[in-house]
Amino acid sequence: MADSLRRITLARRPSGAPVPEDFALDTAPLPGPEEGEALVEVTHFSLDPYMRGRMDDAKSYAEPVPLGGTMGAQGVGRVIASRADGIAEGDMVTGMTGWASHAALPGAELRKIPDGTPPTAVLGVLGMPGLTGWYGLNDLGRPKAGETLVVAAATGPVGSMVGQLAKQAGLRTIAIAGGPEKCAMAKEVYGFDAAIDHRAHDDAGGLRAALSEAAPDGVDIYFENVGGKVLEAVLPLMNTHGRIPVCGAVAWYGAAEDSADRLPATWRAILVKRLSVTGFIIFDHWHRYPDFLSEVSPGVAAGNIAYREDIADGLDAAPEAFIAMLKGGNTGKQLVKI
Repeated sequence: MADSLRRITLARRPSGAPVPEDFALDTAPLPGPEEGEALVEVTHFSLDPYMRGRMDDAKSYAEPVPLGGTMGAQGVGRVIASRADGIAEGDMVTGMTGWASHAALPGAELRKIPDGTPPTAVLGVLGMPGLTGWYGLNDLGRPKAGETLVVAAATGPVGSMVGQLAKQAGLRTIAIAGGPEKCAMAKEVYGFDAAIDHRAHDDAGGLRAALSEAAPDGVDIYFENVGGKVLEAVLPLMNTHGRIPVCGAVAWYGAAEDSADRLPATWRAILVKRLSVTGFIIFDHWHRYPDFLSEVSPGVAAGNIAYREDIADGLDAAPEAFIAMLKGGNTGKQLVKI
């Protein structure tokens, strides 16, 4: 057994988009599990856009990462020592391990990975991103057969789940993605009816024109995870009583707010079209996870729900992979393998 752990810490708070100098690779003594804890040797951990917000020292729904603290993340790994009831050495588990090679966590905060389930799947298609898409679409989007749905970042783990579930529910599905490769993937792998390359349009007007052609009957559900020019393009196309579940705004993460002058028009559109716009943080709805698993797991096992993973090799590769992901550099769920 190793006698130390390696981890990525927050070296400084970013100014705008993160850069490699905002992170540091650190070595620390290997924690011995306290009573009620288990020590996990991490094999993979997840990289997600929400982590950018936690790098800022600003009031939010979760505490920021302290300077010098380990970057937070959900991970998977094997238990190498346990003092927790119900958790045994050798168990494969998942929990909030952080960007680290090892983590000592309370047994109550660990979940065993069922036999036959690919461990990395619980970080993506069967984990927090998959649950986000399933809950946001079904509980907040309230899809009905024959309606039209638009989702950006459509080949990512959230967007691809939203698109596939909506298609299975009988909706017309329109993907917005970055680049011809991702647009082809949206249609060929995830079954979207149409895909629009946002990089081919310099402004919201051009993107709106392309969307209007793809959605001649308007848009009933816009699953919002990007913001920026995509939101500007979609909003005028929303149908009366449309629904907009909001789980992220990656286009604005780390950027100066430049949209205040558009707020009156946005607010008026919400009023006039009687839109339901609902922000949600999936951690508030984790009690729905068993329902999500029972509904989605069979489809994943049968190959009816497709997913893709991008895996960066090595702990020291995490910062660059995270920076690239925020710019759309990944094509599937971004993971790090240790």
